[in-house]
Amino acid sequence: MWSALAAARALDMQKRSDIEVVLVAPQPELHVRPRLYEEAPNTMRVKLTELLDAVGVRFMQGSVEKIDVQQQQVVVKAQGQDAQLSYDRLVLAAGSKLFRPDIPGLTRYAFSVDQVDEAAALEAHIQSLRSQPDTEARRTLVVVGGGFTGIETAAEMPARLRAALGESAAVNVVIVERNSDIGPDLGPGPRPVIEQALAELGVTAVLGAGVTAIDEHGLVTSAGQRIDASTVVWTAGARANELTLQIPGERDAYGRLHVDHDLRVKAVPTIYATGDVAYAATDDQGHVAMMSCQHAMNLGRSAGHNVAADLLGLAPIPYSQPKYVTCLDLGPWGAVYTEGWERSVKLVGAEAKALKQKINTEWIYPPSANRAEALESADPLRIVVA
Repeated sequence: MWSALAAARALDMQKRSDIEVVLVAPQPELHVRPRLYEEAPNTMRVKLTELLDAVGVRFMQGSVEKIDVQQQQVVVKAQGQDAQLSYDRLVLAAGSKLFRPDIPGLTRYAFSVDQVDEAAALEAHIQSLRSQPDTEARRTLVVVGGGFTGIETAAEMPARLRAALGESAAVNVVIVERNSDIGPDLGPGPRPVIEQALAELGVTAVLGAGVTAIDEHGLVTSAGQRIDASTVVWTAGARANELTLQIPGERDAYGRLHVDHDLRVKAVPTIYATGDVAYAATDDQGHVAMMSCQHAMNLGRSAGHNVAADLLGLAPIPYSQPKYVTCLDLGPWGAVYTEGWERSVKLVGAEAKALKQKINTEWIYPPSANRAEALESADPLRIVVA
C-alpha cells in the first residue's frame, strides 16, 4: 500500500499521467497484522478501495503465482483464472508468513495470530472453552515462542481466558522458549521489565526447550516435559514470502532478498523489494531492517518513490531509517518503550501503554481517502519516529 501511494506521489509531483501504478493483492484491504494478538481480530481490516481511487492507483484483485523476470511479467490468479500482467518495474511487497517447521501436530492442532482468519479461529476457540469440562488443560494456554509476538500474545491471554472461563478461573498461561532467556532478540535492556510484567500477570515460562510434538491435549518439549493444554499458540518466527525464490539474488536466513540503498534487488535491476521480503540496511552502522511495521512503512514509501523515480529518470532517495525504537505491549500491565538498537528503556507501564495504543490505533493505519493528504503521507522523507 505505501509503495503504491509513494509511486503515485512521485508521478503526481512530476505531473505525469502516462505511467500506471497497479497494486495486486487478494483483497482491496489492509490487514493490521501487528494487532492480531488483540481481541476482535476480524475488525483489524481496513478497506482501501476509496484511498486507491483517490490517488489513481489501479487495484487488481488476485494472487501472484509466478514472476517471469526475463519477460517482465507476473501471472495473477483471480477467480480460478490466470492473467498475465506485464511490468516495466516491479515492487515485491508480499510480506512474510509464520514459519511452521515439520513438528508432529503443529499444523493440525496449534493456533496462531499471524493472519486475520487464524487469529479469529483462536478467538472462537477460546470462546468455545466455555462449554468444555473444567480441567487444568482447559484452563491452560501455551504460547510457543518468547519473542516479540509471543510476549505480546501471552500478556493478553490471562485476561482473555478469564473473560471466557470466569474471573475466578485459575488460568495458566505458559511461554515455551528454546533460548535461555525470554525475549532473546530484544536483549537485556527491557528484559527485567518484561519479566516483572509477565510475573505480575501470572504468566510463567519454560526456557531452554523447544517443542517436539503437539496434540489435541497439549505438547511435549525437547526436555521431555509434557504440558497438558487445550490451547497452543505458535508464534516462533517468520519467513519471507516464497515469491522471493522466483527472483535471482542473495537471500538471508529468513528468505529476504538483498537490496541496495534504493531497495533495488541487487541481481535484478527491474525489481525492487520492500517490507518483510527485503534485507535492507537502515544506516551505515551495520543495522538491518527488522520484520516489523516500524520499518515496513518507511521501506514501502522508499521503494514506491524510487521505482517511480527510476522510470522518470530522476535521482532516487536512498532508504535510511537510523532511529530505532521498540514498543512492546504487555497486556493489562502496560507496555515497555525503548530507544536505540541497545534498547534503552525510556517508558514503562501506563505511560508506555498510551504510546503503544497510539501506535496501534493511529500510526500504522492508512491515511484518509483525501488525495492531497494521502499523497503527502507517502513522502519517503517523512519522519514517523523522531
